[in-house]
Amino acid sequence: MLDEGYKRPTQHSRDLRANMTEAELKLWEQLSARKVAGTRFNTQFPIGQFICDFVSRGAKLVIEVDGATHGKSERADAARTRFIESRGYRVIRFWNNEVMGNIEGVVAEIERVLCEMAAIRNKPSPSPSRKREGNGDAAI
Repeated sequence: MLDEGYKRPTQHSRDLRANMTEAELKLWEQLSARKVAGTRFNTQFPIGQFICDFVSRGAKLVIEVDGATHGKSERADAARTRFIESRGYRVIRFWNNEVMGNIEGVVAEIERVLCEMAAIRNKPSPSPSRKREGNGDAAI
């Protein structure tokens, strides 16, 4: 449900895409065109009033690349994460210096999370369906 007066931040998303940070651009090179686990990502994608750095709607995964300013707003980041998770997404975060200095490790972690999430989605039901009532010899 949207707040009164809420407007989807489409223009702001476009502006952010046009002015991505160096770390965001480096990660986008890895994520674009389904290069990681065949998963499609969008960049600077709005979820509610928040614009997320990278989002896979199919996998329900949000990737945030945080700079120095995020360390000062831990409470705001936690509230943002809770909101996004309440919409069914999992949120993972990387620092700019991780992306810039260890892109292979960042991509490996994203692949690991995607595989973990797929395994959870494809896990069989913990309890078998209940048996049909009545005579098992009856024709169906």
